[in-house]
Amino acid sequence: LRDNIVRNIELFEMKLNQEELKDELLLLEEDKNEGMDVDDIQQKLNASKENIRKYETARSRREGSKDALMVQHREFKRKLQTKEYKDIDERHRVKMIEHETCSMTVSDLDLYYSALDKALLKYHGIKIEEINKIIKELWTLTYRGEDIRSIRLTSDQEKASRASTSYNYRVVMTKGTTELDMRGRCSAGQRVLASIVIRLALAETFCINCGVMALDEPTTNLDYANKRGLAVALAQIIAQRAAQDNFQLVIITHDEDFVGMMKNELATHTGFDMPERYFSVSREEGSDGQFYSKIHSIDWEDI
Repeated sequence: LRDNIVRNIELFEMKLNQEELKDELLLLEEDKNEGMDVDDIQQKLNASKENIRKYETARSRREGSKDALMVQHREFKRKLQTKEYKDIDERHRVKMIEHETCSMTVSDLDLYYSALDKALLKYHGIKIEEINKIIKELWTLTYRGEDIRSIRLTSDQEKASRASTSYNYRVVMTKGTTELDMRGRCSAGQRVLASIVIRLALAETFCINCGVMALDEPTTNLDYANKRGLAVALAQIIAQRAAQDNFQLVIITHDEDFVGMMKNELATHTGFDMPERYFSVSREEGSDGQFYSKIHSIDWEDI
């Protein structure tokens, strides 16, 4: 009986195993029917192996780069301990402060330069206007011709660079309603008179605190009418500057007629003392046979 029971148990287990095997067989059949063929599997397997090979190659390359970077890192750490790079962070901070300070300074200087340039241009325009006003007045007083109504200074600005600005000054004259450059279009007398008038205007504009004004042979190439006009203008300047304590007008001339004109014109103005004397320089022979310059003081009333 016992043997029969054991055999029945074994038979039952075998049937259970047989059912399980049948189920597994069915599952395998289903997987086979639903799955890919062997070629596809083989292709995917080969592709996977190729990817694995590439990844292993890339890993080897990265490990090599890592080793090189580690060597470089150790070298940099060694360099940081040398004198050249020691306290580099602090030195870098100081230099950055200097750089920023310099940048701010440059920016401020740019603003200053721009403001100064504008101020100079404005000042230049104002002074040119003042000079031309005096030139017009003096020219009207001195010039006795009818062809040139007035003269004035003009300037053409040339900015070669930011730090270099030049002005090309020209003297232009007005004939009728037309303005022409005076260079090459006027007589020698007109040119001399214009030069004197412009210099007097410059002195009146910029040298108001400078008491000495010297004119050397101012009547060269001037006819009688223009010499008299110059005398009128100089007498007017003397009268206007008489209140200035240190004012002196020095005229060096060979033209005695012009000296007489100056005396007559000065006599028409009041409010200042007339000159006491003038000085005559002559060349005289000495007892030794040599020629010497001799200065004679002559009373103003003896002219």
